[in-house]
Amino acid sequence: MKIFRGFRHPGIAPACAVTIGNFDGVHRGHQAMLALLNGEAAQRGVPSCALTFEPHPRDYFAGALNKPELAPARIGTLRDKLSELARYGVQQAVVLPFDARLASHSPQEFIDEVLVHGLGARYVLVGDDFRFGKQRAGDYQMLDAAGQVQGFDVARMMSYEVHGLRVSSSEVRAALGAGRMQDAAQLLGRPYAISGHVVHGRKLGRHLGASAEGAGNGFRTLNLRFAHWKPAASGIFAVWVHGLSEHPLPGVANLGIRPSLDPRDVNGGRVLLETHCLEWPQHLGAEGAYGKIIRVELLHKLHDELRYDSLDALTQGIARDCADARAWFAAHAETRRQTTRDRI
Repeated sequence: MKIFRGFRHPGIAPACAVTIGNFDGVHRGHQAMLALLNGEAAQRGVPSCALTFEPHPRDYFAGALNKPELAPARIGTLRDKLSELARYGVQQAVVLPFDARLASHSPQEFIDEVLVHGLGARYVLVGDDFRFGKQRAGDYQMLDAAGQVQGFDVARMMSYEVHGLRVSSSEVRAALGAGRMQDAAQLLGRPYAISGHVVHGRKLGRHLGASAEGAGNGFRTLNLRFAHWKPAASGIFAVWVHGLSEHPLPGVANLGIRPSLDPRDVNGGRVLLETHCLEWPQHLGAEGAYGKIIRVELLHKLHDELRYDSLDALTQGIARDCADARAWFAAHAETRRQTTRDRI
């Protein structure tokens, strides 16, 4: 998949079939839209294109109005969004910076500048609640009327439901916020996951509980930064870690701001996913994971983040989390074996 920041690039396709949205989470409703988009693009002989925004428009307005409570919790990072769009067959992704200039566009200006002149849209697919342009004045009817005049087809996809529940990013956020990881996985069509490069942290974990974990490894963690300040999920989770060995590794992870540590430390104040592998790959040695791209699937929430008053209390808390994660994996081992057999 080709990725462009904006549409003023020589490599961008001169014509395309495009769908527009934030695609936070790329859930099963999005996936159905992408399948339809790819089919329509193939019929027209043009590439499929996903037009998305960064930051989320509601993030922009929350900042502009100084009302952070208006910003939606973020399901996925931009990296994960683009990765999922590529996995579902999108050939071109255009990431538009949502700023004051774009927010001020009238619906017709958006159609002219972005869809017609910028992307050469031949087919435009939107959701049933799609709104666009300044003060959200544009809707499907306006877009359809413009398409008839300016030479592009317009279609909309109605709500996608699973067991009578409308699939939406809001429903995914609600499930993640409540720790209902199985419900989130059902809405997403896959386990909820975060990926990224393993970055250096304070390296405190390797010194905590070394004797309890053995081999002097302590509670060594793999640190991924979650760029948005308001993740949809937070807390302590049993996880699978992909990317360090041939098979996924069981682990326990903390997603949040680490309230027990000094906020002035190297990652202080930023959302971090810290993952401890219950089975550390010995071939990596002490430093071998840094810089690697891993994917961490958050399978089961153990509890919310806790504040510990001392490093000893923190060590004991992590040890309990590891024990609880091991117990959860042991209880679900047969379910995983059955799932693997079904996939084969």
